[in-house]
Amino acid sequence: MSTVPARMAAAKAGEPEGGPGRVRVSAERGRVPAKARAVPRVLFVTPEMTGFVKAGGLGEVSAALPRAMRGAIDARVLIPGYREILAAHPEIRVVARLPAHRGVPACALGELVTPDGLIVYVVLSPELYDREGSPYGDETGTDWRDNDVRFARLGLAAVEIARGAGAPGWRPDLMHLNDWPTGLAAAYAQWEGVRVPSVITIHNLAYQGLFSPARMERLGVPKEAFVLDGVEFHGKLSFLKAGLSYADHVTTVSATYAREITTPELGCGLDGLLRLRAEQRRLTGIVNGIDASWDPQSDPHLERPFALNAWEGKEANAAAVRAAFGLSSGGGPLFAVIARLVHQKGIDLAIDAAETIVAEGGQIVVTGRGEGRFESELRALARRHPGMVGVDIGFEEAQARRMYAGSDFLLMPSRFEPCGLSQMYAQAFASLPIAHRTGGLADTIDDGVTGFLFDRPSLPAFLDAIRRALDAFRAGSRLHSMRRAAMTRPMGWDGSVRGYEGVYRRVGVG
Repeated sequence: MSTVPARMAAAKAGEPEGGPGRVRVSAERGRVPAKARAVPRVLFVTPEMTGFVKAGGLGEVSAALPRAMRGAIDARVLIPGYREILAAHPEIRVVARLPAHRGVPACALGELVTPDGLIVYVVLSPELYDREGSPYGDETGTDWRDNDVRFARLGLAAVEIARGAGAPGWRPDLMHLNDWPTGLAAAYAQWEGVRVPSVITIHNLAYQGLFSPARMERLGVPKEAFVLDGVEFHGKLSFLKAGLSYADHVTTVSATYAREITTPELGCGLDGLLRLRAEQRRLTGIVNGIDASWDPQSDPHLERPFALNAWEGKEANAAAVRAAFGLSSGGGPLFAVIARLVHQKGIDLAIDAAETIVAEGGQIVVTGRGEGRFESELRALARRHPGMVGVDIGFEEAQARRMYAGSDFLLMPSRFEPCGLSQMYAQAFASLPIAHRTGGLADTIDDGVTGFLFDRPSLPAFLDAIRRALDAFRAGSRLHSMRRAAMTRPMGWDGSVRGYEGVYRRVGVG
């Protein structure tokens, strides 16, 4: 972005820069209402946030949880200054300059306020973040080679804010870190002698942020930290392990996943450390919620809004989905797949199950993007079954919402699923999830009541659950009963907020 170097020059000079589309340095570095000081102050550190930039479910949580905490917690968010954020928010005020640290470059710290009043700090470093692509990689999906420096910069910025580098009068009582890109913040705080407790939430243990130990000097990681009880993981520097080792408490996004990650099967090599955290009562599972926009009575994206028992609205959305995907009209069940097209999500199982679904009169619509082999196999599946299977490689929010609203069942055969949000979106829109009994799927789906669960990630087990779903569809009254149960189960953030408040108190905050 052409304006970024000028912005950074202004930040370094400490002078305002005029003209539209410019970041202005503010002499008034933000005011904190007096009542905000009476509640715990939490810095929520994240690599992504819906409304700014999103790659997955973490983005949804990062947008919703700090907002849901308001009132009980004074939460502010810290996120890297990606190209999308700078382009959409030229009003960002630069409130501080943060120093370089070894080979991690200096940066500016910006501040913006969302329309609903949430304060978001933005790490302004064009050389690290002003790029086309996702938060983690380029447009081909290849990880950025300097991701260690990019996210070390994020962690160091969190520690500087903990020192008081943000708005005057506001210093966090706790850092709430999220996934591997934030893990070094807990370690830097300890190495730098910054006495602020931290909690790290694991959204997906499979992604750990592994780098060569040759990068340690550039990142300012002490040699003595490269040990089993520190940042070392099978000869690599692990950002996630740094967070697990140095944070005061570890959370993850469902109670079942908290148990699963202490096992060799799903512990991704960190099960020993996580078992220790569980024994120390420093590991807690807290299931995510979904926000109030997931309401079929008011969602503006739907073909026709609908309420409990008003199934004609659901049928109107089904007709629109069938038309959009080129399917024939009919009275059979409509199945949806709305997911990243990767092995973890069991996409191969969904492809294999499709033949049975079509043979039973069902239709399938798929949207998502992921591994090339699955994209190709899904396109081939649609060609084999014209009018019965529709595939859109990509993702568009409005279309996905209509698919939840129009489908009868959501296929979710994930091999593991830390929490999952899709099953809750589906339930809110009266689409019954058919899912592997794992992680958050086990915690949010009541088998035979609000959806269907199967115990092993195998095709026979999956097909058995699909046949049970088809039986419910044909029964009619049972389908409607299950829809009502799914739509009325609690899915908001209140329970999650209470869980995090309890964790914060456990580490001495609040």
